[in-house]
Amino acid sequence: QVQLAESGGGSVQAGESLRLACVASGYTFTNKFMGWFRQAPGKEREGVATIYATRTYPSIWYANSVRGRFTVSQDNTEHTIYLQMNNLKPEDTAMYYCAAATGVRPQRLLEAVPEYNAWGQGTQVTVSS
Repeated sequence: QVQLAESGGGSVQAGESLRLACVASGYTFTNKFMGWFRQAPGKEREGVATIYATRTYPSIWYANSVRGRFTVSQDNTEHTIYLQMNNLKPEDTAMYYCAAATGVRPQRLLEAVPEYNAWGQGTQVTVSS
């Protein structure tokens, strides 16, 4: 059974950085799609970044709102992905989730479509101005 656990959230000032981690248990994400999503109060869950992890060169997609500020990476154990968030803004405040598409490729990589069928509990990021 796939279990995902996020960590690294916190409260920071605008312009500061955080690094989130997503550890997968019972699952290796090589040649699979993993996504970072966020949900602010009263808003729909939105995609932040997606990685198709490989042993050599992963493919990565970013939402326009975070491109150039956020970076997704994987570690060599094939169990952890990271989201490095730089130059944080108050509008980045949200609960951040990682998700895995354990079967087929998601039809829309940066949307919380049903193909993302395993989710973590989330980690809160709060950015104050």
